[in-house]
Amino acid sequence: MTTDLEPKTDKTQSAPAELETREMMLNIGPAHPAMHGIIRIVAKLDGEKIQSAEVEIGYLHRAFEKMAETVDYNGVIPYTDRLNYCSPVINNMGYCMAVEKLLGIEVPERCHYVRVILSEISRISDHLTCVGASAMELGAFSVFLYMIKAREYLWELVEKVTGARLTVTYCRVGGVKADLPDDFAEPCAKAFEETRKVIDEVHGLLTRNRIFVDRMSGTGVISQEDAISYGITGPFLRSTGVEYDVRKDCPYAVYDRLPFDVPVGSRGDNMDRYLVRMEEMEQSMRIVEAALRDMPGGPVLVNPETGRAIPAAEMVDLAKVGNIAAISGACAKIGPTLEGSEKAVHASIAADEKRAFLPPKEDTYGNIEGLMHHFKLVMLGHGVRPPQGEVYFPVEGANGELGFYVVSDGSGSAYRVRVRPPCFAIMSALPKLLVGGMMADMVPTFGSVNMIGGELDR
Repeated sequence: MTTDLEPKTDKTQSAPAELETREMMLNIGPAHPAMHGIIRIVAKLDGEKIQSAEVEIGYLHRAFEKMAETVDYNGVIPYTDRLNYCSPVINNMGYCMAVEKLLGIEVPERCHYVRVILSEISRISDHLTCVGASAMELGAFSVFLYMIKAREYLWELVEKVTGARLTVTYCRVGGVKADLPDDFAEPCAKAFEETRKVIDEVHGLLTRNRIFVDRMSGTGVISQEDAISYGITGPFLRSTGVEYDVRKDCPYAVYDRLPFDVPVGSRGDNMDRYLVRMEEMEQSMRIVEAALRDMPGGPVLVNPETGRAIPAAEMVDLAKVGNIAAISGACAKIGPTLEGSEKAVHASIAADEKRAFLPPKEDTYGNIEGLMHHFKLVMLGHGVRPPQGEVYFPVEGANGELGFYVVSDGSGSAYRVRVRPPCFAIMSALPKLLVGGMMADMVPTFGSVNMIGGELDR
């Protein structure tokens, strides 16, 4: 028997069940805009915290290494443009210097300076693209527009020299396509002045911006030991405090004669990588300015001693009607597409090596020796033929050590070409960088990798 004083219990009411918690699998990319359309990350999330991350590559595999075995040695150069299309001249230079090492030839000193100048301009363009795109992905769209504006000034310089803006195919085994224009220094100084203004603007917008600093500081951290064990190089490694730069530690071309510092960080986080790249752009401009100042002189116009210049089309017409007296002792005035490749400047930009470099156009069209030389280099079954052997040659790419390993069997095509792409090692460490962080940290961390699909998947 119960009384009114005793508590009443509702038999139908049960104890509350414990809330069920589950980890969520989230697929990021390859369609995600921050993944550049070619990377897939399968992340396991606990709320917004990343528990594990599986990185998948291979969405842009172009078979560069196998394609390099099917064409002659100079035919590989257009493919190298597309490894890192943000700084193609560095790829051209690294591959050509590997083949030159295999041949045992040395290019003229002026050619080294020209290659260095174009490589450093390309490095600045690469860093502008990386920092600008990363900032845009964090919401700083104005920074992206400013940096692309600066990149446009530099691309105009590259176009002035090479005739192209992106895939330049500028270097050759044994030299370069063309010398610098004689008025190059002035537009270069103007472009650098505008670029420095943009860099100062970006520092004002980002470097002490509370939102940007909070998003970048302490995220994507990697230690010196881990970075070295993964084989990471370039700005990513230098952000941890390791002062390794191929241009300083394994000097090539004329880098040992040019003044520049190697900026390093201390924490190995996204903020340090941003600061290292910002300072590297200033150091690259120092290198170009010193190279332009110290570059040895040499002719850049038609040598007056070769006689009066006649437009090439007019010379052909006179020759067709047999008016030899009118063209005797004259030289052809060539168009812009051949400017810098004529005989007057050929010696300053090309190795004196018939096995590797094409003769000047006037030799090709003007005497039998030049025609035979040209024929032997361009006809199928002939071409550049290094002796049997193997070489490895590293250069400092925008993302780190870019190395080319070339094996020759003595034929006109490489037996094996292997590329050491700098961002491949960084991508292998990406899961370690992401695990333990927040989902929102994935975007700045991946942006600081500066992943370039062309060199990553080859």
